[in-house]
Amino acid sequence: MIRGASILVADDDEISARFLKRLLTREGHHVSVVQTADGVLEFCATDAPDLVLLDLVAPRGHGFDVCRRLKEQTATRFVPIVIVTSQSDRADRLKGIEAGCDDFLIKPFDSMELHARIQSLVRLKRYTDELESAESVILGLGATIEARDPSTNGHCQRLAHYATKLGASLGLDQGDLGALERGGFLHDIGKIAVPDSVLLKDSSLDPQESRVMRKHPIIGDSLCAGLRSLNKVRPIVRHHHERLDGTGYPDGLRNSEVPLLAQIISIVDIFDALTTERPYREARPCDEAFQVLTDESLKGWRDRILVDAFVDVVVQ
Repeated sequence: MIRGASILVADDDEISARFLKRLLTREGHHVSVVQTADGVLEFCATDAPDLVLLDLVAPRGHGFDVCRRLKEQTATRFVPIVIVTSQSDRADRLKGIEAGCDDFLIKPFDSMELHARIQSLVRLKRYTDELESAESVILGLGATIEARDPSTNGHCQRLAHYATKLGASLGLDQGDLGALERGGFLHDIGKIAVPDSVLLKDSSLDPQESRVMRKHPIIGDSLCAGLRSLNKVRPIVRHHHERLDGTGYPDGLRNSEVPLLAQIISIVDIFDALTTERPYREARPCDEAFQVLTDESLKGWRDRILVDAFVDVVVQ
């Protein structure tokens, strides 16, 4: 049985709110009460609860706007929202679904039904919190890689920016754009297993060091493998060093075998590396970096259409 959940009751009926607070507190939950739409938003902005019971539907319908706004905000989009409504309000239930609510509680309700719904939704919320925590750890590892090499400061942010701009110009959907953004931060996460003596070397790698470095896409893919939320990111992590002619690594993929999102990250990665100052060389002008990418497309390493699209995005 789940106890100790943080529950926000939003109800402009003082008697109803008092009843819900007494009932839920008796079950071991931590209950707060607000009586206005603004009160809900202010409360959630400072301390997002595990669940919101929302009874601000009638007569002005502010509850639907509150629900919609909470679901649009990153910090509260996964907070379960239960709209309290009457049996006859079919229109309200449809509005609630459109606003993104997670469940309905029909008045008059019984305590057993309320208990069952809260248990189910809070359990789901905690599963989601655990997944988010795990993903935060993975993203934190990505930042750690960048922090090991001061010369790459800001590299991940720039990759995420360039990649999503290029993806948007190609008409990719929000799922792909989100994967590109995360891929910008996580593409080199496998380098956490690469020793500093190799990662920070300011001259060419010897054959043994190159073999160590070329393992980082496989290691990175393994690190991301446990999270379903990173399923679309894993091909980026594993394949952003592939070339269309099959001479890349780690799998030697050719042409359409190389995932599109990995191709995008590869192009912007090369561009950013060339146009950023390193301890062993100065930053190269954008025009020179564009020419390098064009030359690589002529060698059959990159897709010329993607390269030209990226040039257009940067030049705009």
